[in-house]
Amino acid sequence: MGSKLSLLGRDLAVDLGTANTLVYARGRGIVLNEPSVVAINVQTGKIVAVGIEAKRMIGRTPTNIEVVQPLKDGVIADFDVTERMLRYFIQKVHRRQRLLRPRIVIAVPSGITAVEQRAVKEAGYQAGARRVYIIEEPMAAAIGAGLPVHEPTGNMVVDIGGGTTEVAIISMGGIVTSQSIRVAGDELDQAVIAFAKKEYSLMLGDRTAEEIKIAIGSAHPNGREMHAEIRGRDLVTGLPKTVVVSAEEISRALAEPINLIIDTVKTTLDKCPPELSGDLMDRGIALTGGGALLHGMVDRLREETGMPVHLADNALDSVALGSGRCVEDFEALRQVLIQEPAT
Repeated sequence: MGSKLSLLGRDLAVDLGTANTLVYARGRGIVLNEPSVVAINVQTGKIVAVGIEAKRMIGRTPTNIEVVQPLKDGVIADFDVTERMLRYFIQKVHRRQRLLRPRIVIAVPSGITAVEQRAVKEAGYQAGARRVYIIEEPMAAAIGAGLPVHEPTGNMVVDIGGGTTEVAIISMGGIVTSQSIRVAGDELDQAVIAFAKKEYSLMLGDRTAEEIKIAIGSAHPNGREMHAEIRGRDLVTGLPKTVVVSAEEISRALAEPINLIIDTVKTTLDKCPPELSGDLMDRGIALTGGGALLHGMVDRLREETGMPVHLADNALDSVALGSGRCVEDFEALRQVLIQEPAT
């Protein structure tokens, strides 16, 4: 009977990301990975679609349907929609949660305020959690990447997500120093949109910009001779238009946000205690998150820092896997969770 109850009240870990939400169920691994997007009928207030279905609707909806991303820069921008989205995802993987509500660990950026942290917890409770715990994204990413976070040795993780880039140095189960900037994958997409607007008077959609970034974008100038067609709306005539852009042009467009990310890594290294600096030279930097998959990012970081840099095996899922480790071995990893403030 006890084992049946534990299955019904299965603990969950949620990587509540700006671009995607991942849900990890204890004993089952990652059971959901969907875009953090919600389509709402503005006349009735009802949700039309969530996740993958809603993302397909971006830029293609009639006036009565609005497609929103309720998280911006890694934090909740629209509390009501976030709560409804989270409830939908939790019920999708935990259909009988009303019988025995789960404990939930939610990953958040390290730089969020106490008010933003409370909003995340409240969204979890409203979505049906029995208890909500918070873990900082760089800590979750480090655990998910397999770094020995509890040992008295320096570990460095750079997590480039959709809304934020998290850089942290971790030792003995705690964050020694960290930086969080709201420049990441979404900002790279916006840089491509701004480039097309300025150079070709072409208005691009977010999805097109992301596809171009993935296809020919690069963080490292390596002389790749690649070209791609981009389609958008001509800002002069208002008609559809197609232009051909080179990899070099897109890389140039991405340079500014990438430089901000590099500067954040250097600033964090500058604040590192001398003893841990030696460890980092031996162990190097672990790179996680969707932005880490940008072509040339590993080479660029290695060149700029002079340190070994390696891409985590499960870069896209590291935060969800690390948060999931916390629900699998709750007592052993409890110290890495943010404790409730004393009242």
